[in-house]
This record gives sequence, structure tokens and C-alpha cells, in this order.
Amino acid sequence: MELSKLLHERVLVFDGATGTNLQRQDLTPDDFGGENLAGCNEYLTRSKPEAVEKVHIDFLTAGADIIETNTFGTSSIVLAEYGLEAIAYDLSKESAALAKRLAMQFSTKEKPRFVAGSIGPTTKLPSLLHIGFDAMRDSYYEQMNGLVDGGSDLLIIETCQDLLQIKAALAAVQDLFRDKRIKLPVITSVTIETMGTMLMGTEIGAALTALEPYDFITSIGMNCATGPKEMEENVMYLTQNSPKPVFCMPNAGLPENVGGVAHYHLSPQELEKWMSHFVGDLGVSIIGGCCGTTEEHIARLAQLATHITPKERSISWTPSAASIYSSVPFHIDPSPVIVGERCNTNGSRKFKDLILEENYDAAAQMGREQTKEGAHMLDVCVAYVGRDEVRDMHEIMKRLNTQISVPIVIDSTEYPVIEEALKLYAGRAIVNSINMEDGEERMAHVLPLCKKYGAAVIALTIDEDGMAKTREKKLEIAERIIDISVNKYGMREEDLIFDTLTFTLGSGDQEFRKAGIETIEAIRMIKERHPKCRTILGVSNISFGLNPHSRHVLNSVFLHYAIEAGLDLAIVHGAKIMPLHKIDEKGRELATKIIFDERVYEPAFAAETA
Repeated sequence: MELSKLLHERVLVFDGATGTNLQRQDLTPDDFGGENLAGCNEYLTRSKPEAVEKVHIDFLTAGADIIETNTFGTSSIVLAEYGLEAIAYDLSKESAALAKRLAMQFSTKEKPRFVAGSIGPTTKLPSLLHIGFDAMRDSYYEQMNGLVDGGSDLLIIETCQDLLQIKAALAAVQDLFRDKRIKLPVITSVTIETMGTMLMGTEIGAALTALEPYDFITSIGMNCATGPKEMEENVMYLTQNSPKPVFCMPNAGLPENVGGVAHYHLSPQELEKWMSHFVGDLGVSIIGGCCGTTEEHIARLAQLATHITPKERSISWTPSAASIYSSVPFHIDPSPVIVGERCNTNGSRKFKDLILEENYDAAAQMGREQTKEGAHMLDVCVAYVGRDEVRDMHEIMKRLNTQISVPIVIDSTEYPVIEEALKLYAGRAIVNSINMEDGEERMAHVLPLCKKYGAAVIALTIDEDGMAKTREKKLEIAERIIDISVNKYGMREEDLIFDTLTFTLGSGDQEFRKAGIETIEAIRMIKERHPKCRTILGVSNISFGLNPHSRHVLNSVFLHYAIEAGLDLAIVHGAKIMPLHKIDEKGRELATKIIFDERVYEPAFAAETA
């Protein structure tokens, strides 16, 4: 029976704690292969395989559907601490083969057993710059390669503490599946500490936002750190919001230090009671035990799984972006989502000067200032002729990743720059942007990066003939982009944010007198035809060339009407947008007539609002 099918048909039960049940065997340093290897549980697969076999057999006998390989720390990153990094692939493969042999012995037609390749968080946090993205990805690839070659039926990326660590692991999964031309179920499980967030401060909503776009992830859930009581609120959030099946593997309560040893006091009966609640009342569909859980705990869960059905969940999922800390939806009420525009070398002289001075800390401070002014996201562009844009993006992004509480919009025309930013960003970013100026060329480079790193993307209504001027042409280009993005590159409509663009109304040029109304109506048409897509505007483009006060007035009135048409996000300096009631009636009237092309002479507007 196929595991992927079972994952959606009934409650599946994982095993319990590998470490706890190895410790119960009173192993000596000699069992580990010597004093220098004592504590390296993963090496027991070689030095004392019968100890590992006992753990697997006990859990299989208890009724576990899925047993985990003894490979939580078989990445070269972890094994290097014992001088064993050279055997990372071999040890992973041997551990998977051992588990697979025992699972097959216990499998029946009525109750097949499976092996999950266990992939731990390593000892490095890439968001704290302990290790580079590529180095972590390569280490995971080697470990996963061994797990797959050893016969693992699925992969579980567990006890995750840093979203960037998970993304490195997911990059390895994608590369491995591509190279081997296979696809296995993948579970990702985050660890929420007692303070209510992941170790890096990540809320459960941000974790779900960052992971949900990866379509090959089978299930998202939680394990370790706490018992089920402390998990309840976050488990409830996942069951109410995750479009994917929910996984839960708690500790046997909070650990208590007794004589220098961690003791767990949640009984098998208590764990069963909690998991009955999680499954029957909340809709969790994959359960098991983490630290402190024994075969007695798993036996109770296996019995529970025979007579309980997960509650049917009603999902409320909102497409969003996320920082390493929190999530921000693509649409808020009242609109719009404000995207701060000042961390941009093309639009801010101060930011440009700081980048030229390589004062990256001060440049990052500008991002913090914008969040205090009310920006929900930040647009970041470091492009400047003659400079190494990849290096500048690296320096600014490694700071913004942990210093900024709101999501980032990565703004660049260079593909290596975009990827460098994505490798440094733990949350879910938005990439700015794609268009059809050169046909599919830009899409062919940018969209695979968005898929690989889980990003959303801004799409500009530009084609081979240039920037679209009429509402009909803007819609036509948008629909071409949707068709190609979805049907060729595997994006979803909810991953696309359309910028219908506008020319300035400040020039008095006859050709562009209808630029404002055409842009507004294009927003309305796209939202009506494709309600899953979102829309965005660089608002200040409408007023380029006018004096500062006139710009503030025209920008504010234009934004008002764009929101009425369905605008979701606006790239704008929020502090310079004025509520309509704070603009004098004559200024509002003149701005409205200009936007709707009611034949007002722009210099008169500039004079009246000066």
C-alpha cells in the first residue's frame, strides 16, 4: 500500500524517542566505540547495531506505522564534531537499511510499516551566520542521499529551529529528487520553545507562511521542546490554517532535571488523552512521540489510531509573506499593505550614499525606521552602476534577515542578486519582478528561483511592445503571464502580484493624460477576472515631475481611487501619504480631475497646491 495514499486516509503513528530508548539500555563508552565517540548515538548503527535494532523492534511491536532512522545527526556538520564527517553518506545509508529490514519483517498487507529518514537541525543556525546556505544544503544533500539509497520511504526534516535551516534542507530535497528522478513524501516539523516561538523568535504563522508554498511538502507540524499541553495553541493554529496535513510529535511533558539527567513525567495514558484531543477535536492526522516517549506511549497511540478519525478541518488560509519573525498577508483591511520604498538606491539618495559608503548597518537602520513609520513590508534594491550588486545585497540582507520584523521585497534585475538574497532570507520573500519585455526570458530565470525558495513574485504589465498604456493591454499581458507562470513554471495565481504600472501625470504630455484612470481600471479588471492574484503599485510614479507638496496630494488621491478599484499593496513612503480629509477640498478636486482626465492644466494644479 502506498504511503502517500495512507497519509490522507487514516491516522498514522510514528515511533517514540530514539535517544531516550537508547539511554535506557545503559550503554557504555565501549558500546559507542570509545570515549571520544560516547554520546554519538548515530554511530551505534556501526558500533552496536543490536542497540538500535532493539529500539526499532520495540516500537514496531508497539504498533508504530512509521519508524525513524537513527540518523538525526548523521549530517557531516554534526559528525565533524566526532571526526566522522567522511562517513556521513555511508552511516545514513546503513541506518536506513537497518530500519528498512526490520520494517519489512513487521509489515503485513493489513498493516504495512514504513521508514522515515530522520534529518535533524544540525548544530548550526544559518540565520546567525554560523554556516552558509550552500554549505548546509550540501551537507543535507549527502545525508539525504544516503537515507534514500538505504531504503527510506519518506523524509522528515524535524526539530527545526531556524527557517533558513529548513530552506537549505528543502533545497537539498529538490536537488536530490531531481537528480534521482524520484519523489518521496516529505514532512517538515518545527520546534516551538516554551516562550512560544522557534529558537530564532519565529511565530508559528511565519513558519507556516514560509513552508506552505513548497508543493512537495506532504505535511507540516511540530515536535520536541515541550509536551502536548504547551503545544496546544500552536497545533490549533496549524489545524485551522495549514492546507497540508498536520503532524504532531510532542515530548512526554516538559523535561525535569533529576540528578543531572532529563526526566519526562507524562504518562502513556496522558499522552493518549492529549493526542485524542488533537486528532478528534482539532484534525491532526499524523502522531507520535518525541523525547521521553517509550514503547508504552506508542502502544497507546497505536491503539488510539484504530478507532479515531481526524476531525474534518475547515481551513482559513491567507496568502502572505513573512519575515523570520511574523507573517503579513498580501491583503489587509483597510487596504493597502504599505511597502516601504526608501531602502532603494534608485529612489533614496540617503540609502544610495550609505551603500556607496558601505555603511550597511546604517542602511539597515533605514529599514527599521520605515517599520516604525508603519511600513508592512520593505522594498530593497542596492543596484548601482559599477558596484558589485551581489556583494552589496549579501551585506544588507544578512542584516535585514534578523533585524527587520516585516517581510522583504527583493528588488533587482540581476538573477544572481535575487538568488543571493533568497539564500540569506529565512522568511517568505516577494521578488520584484518579472515582465514580458523579452518574451519569456526573464520569467525563465526568475520563476524557478521563486519555486525553489518559496517566494511570491511581482509581475509588471510590460511586453515586447513596451509598457502597456491601456487597461485592455494591461489585462492581456497579465493573463499571458498568469498562463505561463502557472502552466509552465508551476506557480499558483495566489503567488502572483500584478503591478499595472503608471506613467506620470505631471508632464502634461497628451499621450499620458489617461495614465491614471487606465491603471486604476486595469487593477479592477485583473481583480475581477483573477481574484486569487494580488495587485501592487509604485504610487509615486504618478506624480513625477511635480513639486513636493503637489506630489503628496496627487499620490494620496491616486492611492485612494486605486484602493477603491482593488489595490492590495502599495510601494510608497507611508509618512508622505495624506488622508483625504487632511487635503483641502480644492486640492482634492483638482487631483481627481487630473487622475480621471477631466482636462485640468497640470501647472495650475501645481500652483494651487503649492
